[in-house]
Amino acid sequence: MAATRTGGDPGLFGPDSVTWQAHGDPMMWVAGIRALYLQALHPRAVRGVMQNSDFRRDAWGRLMRTAGFVGTTTYGTTEAAERAGARVRKIHRMLGATDPDTGERYGVDEPALLLWVHCAEIGSYLHVLGRSGFPLTAAHADRYLAEHRHSARLVGLDPGSVPANRAELAAYFARVRPELAAGPEAHEVDDFLCRPPTHPLLVPARELLWRRVARLAYDSLPPYAHELYGRPAPPPATVTRRLRATGTVLRAIPARLRWQLPPRHILRAMDRLGPAARPAPYKIGRQAAILDPPGEGAAD
Repeated sequence: MAATRTGGDPGLFGPDSVTWQAHGDPMMWVAGIRALYLQALHPRAVRGVMQNSDFRRDAWGRLMRTAGFVGTTTYGTTEAAERAGARVRKIHRMLGATDPDTGERYGVDEPALLLWVHCAEIGSYLHVLGRSGFPLTAAHADRYLAEHRHSARLVGLDPGSVPANRAELAAYFARVRPELAAGPEAHEVDDFLCRPPTHPLLVPARELLWRRVARLAYDSLPPYAHELYGRPAPPPATVTRRLRATGTVLRAIPARLRWQLPPRHILRAMDRLGPAARPAPYKIGRQAAILDPPGEGAAD
């Protein structure tokens, strides 16, 4: 990789990280919606969201705040990332939720809940990117997960408690699986993502564009998630073909055009570090022969 401008703060990850390259990919938006579907299946976690915000009225704002946090922690300066993490931890400390069945009151910053949200999010990013054709190898995937102990620390987790490779992440999901259920809150999230409220004039665009993206994100969920939501899972090969086709179309849009959209984290990072800091899939692929034997280790 070409040298970046000296003297600039590379932030938490830096241009040599897998995270830096991967998070510039447009399929991150599909992955983010998949993460919401998955996160909603933890009753205690989703209850914390629904009881502390008007999800239906502020869902877009929540999505954009999450995207802003990911962009800042990936491409911002170290100081900006630490400030973003401090804001999240402060908000979480003030919020709680109540179990309607037992009356138990609990904080939304319980480590188990933070860990679920983190793993569902990072696991979804990794799954969608790899399955849609982004050139991740097995070693890249493990490195990506290890890198995200940084983002876990920012939200208040002990980095040592966070899965640092694919085997640990798979073991975590297997362990937490009995706690998952599609309760009323999960179905409310599902209903919103299928049919988000919009201006009547924009309903055709919602049907044409949004529902296709949301359906693709939903279809890419693991089999147990389909079972919990109560809809049959489509054939995996069909979903993979659709993910790859969507990735091909979105990646054909010039990156500079995509990155012009606010809040322009990537362009600001390139201004700070120089044009060599530009994230690109080929920079991942160029490292693959070093990290893994040819033909092995494709991320699933």
